[in-house]
Amino acid sequence: MGARDVDRVARGRRGVGGALRAFAPALRRARLSLPSRPGPASPRAALQHARVDASPGGARADRRAPGADHRSRSRQGRLPGIHPGELVLSVHLLEELSTTSLDALDRGRTLVILTVSPLEEHGPHLPLGVDAITARHFATEIAGRLVATRPGWSAVLAPTLHLGSFTFDAPGTVTVRQRVVRDAVVDYGLSLARAGFRFIVVSNGHAGPTHLAALEEASAIVARRARVTMASVSGHLAWSFRSGRFLDQVEAQLGRALTDTERAAFAEDAHAGWWETSMMLMLRPDLVDERWRALPPATYSLPERLVPDYPLKRGGQGYVGHPSLADPVFAKATCDVLVTEAMALVDALLDRRLGTFRRAPFSKIPLLRTNFWPVAAATGFAVAALAWLRPRR
Repeated sequence: MGARDVDRVARGRRGVGGALRAFAPALRRARLSLPSRPGPASPRAALQHARVDASPGGARADRRAPGADHRSRSRQGRLPGIHPGELVLSVHLLEELSTTSLDALDRGRTLVILTVSPLEEHGPHLPLGVDAITARHFATEIAGRLVATRPGWSAVLAPTLHLGSFTFDAPGTVTVRQRVVRDAVVDYGLSLARAGFRFIVVSNGHAGPTHLAALEEASAIVARRARVTMASVSGHLAWSFRSGRFLDQVEAQLGRALTDTERAAFAEDAHAGWWETSMMLMLRPDLVDERWRALPPATYSLPERLVPDYPLKRGGQGYVGHPSLADPVFAKATCDVLVTEAMALVDALLDRRLGTFRRAPFSKIPLLRTNFWPVAAATGFAVAALAWLRPRR
C-alpha cells in the first residue's frame, strides 16, 4: 500500500486519515495481524474476499447483479484450514495492485494466472461470456487452493483477456485471429517475465482447437525465450474431460453412478449444452434464461461438426447437446474434479516434476498450428520458384 492508497482509504472514512501513514509494502504482512482462531468473517473481511473473487471483467463483487453477492461470500468456506484474512493477503487482482505492491511479492513463491477466453454465442439461453466466466472461476479456485496448500505463496489473477479463435459466428461473437491470440498471450507472458515472475499459468474455458493450440504455442514461446515456467493447462484437461476419462471421479463426487442416458448425453455434449448450462446455473443463475428447461437436444454427427458454424445451420439455435439436463450439482462435481486435476499439473510445474507438459492433441496437428498456412504458402512458393528456375533440357 502506497501513499495514494492510504489517502484514498482516508477520504472514504472521515476522521481516520490522520491516523494512517504510508509503510513499506514488504512490511504489510507482518504489520497486519490475523485472528488467533477461525471464526465468522467480519463484514470488512467479507467485502475484501468478495473483491478477490471478482468477475471476469474485473468488476468488484459489490457491483454484481442482484443475487450474486451471496455466492461470493459462500466461497469462504471452500478453503479448509485458511482464514479469509489470509486469503486477502495472498490472492491479488493484478489491476488493483500498485507497482510497489506488485514488486514486493516474492517472485519465487508467486503464481500468476492469466485468463484467456472469447466472447461467443452460447445458444438462446446463456450469455456471451460463458467461457470467460468459467475460466475465471477455475483461475480463482486454483489460486485459492494454491495459497491454502502452499504456505507463504501468493497468487495474482490477471484481468481476463476476451480473446479466442475458432468460434461460432453470431451476433455478439468476437472472432479473433489465431495469430493475434497467440501474440497477445506471448506479450502478456513476456511482460510478466520481465517483471521477474517465474510461474505463469493460462486458464481458459474455450475448447476451440486453434484456440487451444494458440495458448499452448504462446506458453512454449514465453517459456523458451524468458526461461520461465509457463503453461496452458486447459487443453489437456478439456480433451481428457470431453473424452470421458474423468467420469468415474465425477460419479464419486456425485455419490451415484451416471445413467446410460446421461453418459450418452455427455458424449454428445459440446457447446452450451448439459455441462456449460450446469456451470452457469452454479456460477451465475441470474444470467441463464428460463427457456433452458424446454430446449430440445441438439446432436450432430462428426461429418456435420466439420462444417463451420454447424450449430447455427438449418435452424440450429447455437448449442450442441442436452441443456435441459443441466444441474448445478453436476457442475460442482465436475468442477471439484477438474480443479483437483489442474492443481496436480500446477504442483508438478511449480516443483519442476513435469519434464514435458502434456498438451491437447490439437497442437500436434500441423493444420491447426498458427504458422501452418504461412509456412505452407512459403514452401509452395519456394517449390514453384525452384521448378521454374530449374534449367530445362
